[in-house]
Amino acid sequence: MKILVVEDDARTAEFLLHGLRQSGYLCEHSPDGMDGLFKAENAGCDLAIVDVMLPKLDGLAMISRMRAHGVNMPVIVLSARDAVDDRIRGLQAGGDDYMTKPFSFSELVARISALMRRSSGAAEIGKLTVADLELDLRRRKARRGECEIELQPLEFSLLEYLVRNSGRVVSRTMIMEHVWEYNFDPRTNIVETRICHLREKIDKPFKVKLLHTVRGFGYVLEARPAQP
Repeated sequence: MKILVVEDDARTAEFLLHGLRQSGYLCEHSPDGMDGLFKAENAGCDLAIVDVMLPKLDGLAMISRMRAHGVNMPVIVLSARDAVDDRIRGLQAGGDDYMTKPFSFSELVARISALMRRSSGAAEIGKLTVADLELDLRRRKARRGECEIELQPLEFSLLEYLVRNSGRVVSRTMIMEHVWEYNFDPRTNIVETRICHLREKIDKPFKVKLLHTVRGFGYVLEARPAQP
């Protein structure tokens, strides 16, 4: 899941981005409303956190334009103003939730989860499965059969990306861009290293293997019986 953070204050933005990434989310950052509007329309984000006081285009105007341009992802409005009228203006502009600064980061994460459940409707049950592997997206937990698998946040994000693309070969470049948000660097072996660690956890103890290397192309997650 990718979150767009539109915040011009460098310290607040750093706090949000660090916390969200540590919680396993991918992030895009915009320091002003015009760049935020462009990324809201083009960066493939699932949710936006938008400050009200922004340069170039204020946050409420940005949200109004998003809605006018057909961008329907959930939006959490951040503001130092906590009057009822300010909250009403934030919601009328197209915001889905409104939080006042300073705020609790754990509450922000809880509100993100609630908004994503609400926006996805009945079709989103919060779980992804491939064979006997199950990911609980709400709790950020993984299990195979009756065995719970302990994963670090980045490992969970990597596995979620593979599960969402199950049966499809994904390249190192695609993984770097979607999980680590890095441009491709042929000198790094970070993908191979993480894939190896993930394979130890989700495949080694089990007869049916899920994570496979497709030489010259990348990796694919799908159930295959063990070779005799």
